[in-house]
Amino acid sequence: MQPQEIEPLFTRNDGSYLCARWGRPLVPIVFGVEDETLSVIKGAFEAVCSLAGAKMAETDPELGANVMVFFFRDWAELLEVPDLGRLIEDLEPLVAKLQAADANQYRAFRFDQQGAIRAVFVFLRVDEALAAQPAEELALAQVVQVMLLWSERAFAERSALGVLEDGRVVLRPEIGALLRAAYDPVMPAQASDASHALRLSARIGVQG
Repeated sequence: MQPQEIEPLFTRNDGSYLCARWGRPLVPIVFGVEDETLSVIKGAFEAVCSLAGAKMAETDPELGANVMVFFFRDWAELLEVPDLGRLIEDLEPLVAKLQAADANQYRAFRFDQQGAIRAVFVFLRVDEALAAQPAEELALAQVVQVMLLWSERAFAERSALGVLEDGRVVLRPEIGALLRAAYDPVMPAQASDASHALRLSARIGVQG
């Protein structure tokens, strides 16, 4: 990938550049799904973390679990989750805003003192669009979006996933290469200068 292809993936709506990766092992927990779907989601985490060179663990010493994924039918259900208001600032106005926008997903990131990702909360309202997606496809797409702090519209026009000739849905090779580059130990945990895109492109070139 060329720098001009990478830069928009981390350029925020306000024009600023910001990319961050995890600074600790991921410990996911999933609410609101059956065991069969749970195993698919956990498998997607394992596959993407292995590809990127990120680590997973059984527990986070600070938070217990640091990737919390919630599946539900109505945004109002979030207001009934015990203690969620302590984890998500201004939860009631946020829920009202998401209801008004008819949104079906929202991610809230938390960062450590070095700017690395320390936790993320993923909220998925299962509307017709999400319900129509195969579990493997939905899981893979969601895991990719928590591995890095992408821009708000990084995958709005083109998915991070691709379809093979046999119909299997996989991570696009260039996105996989980008994840590996971002998790290269020589790269910073967080970068706010667009020259970071040049370094990512150079690391992808080294992989090749």
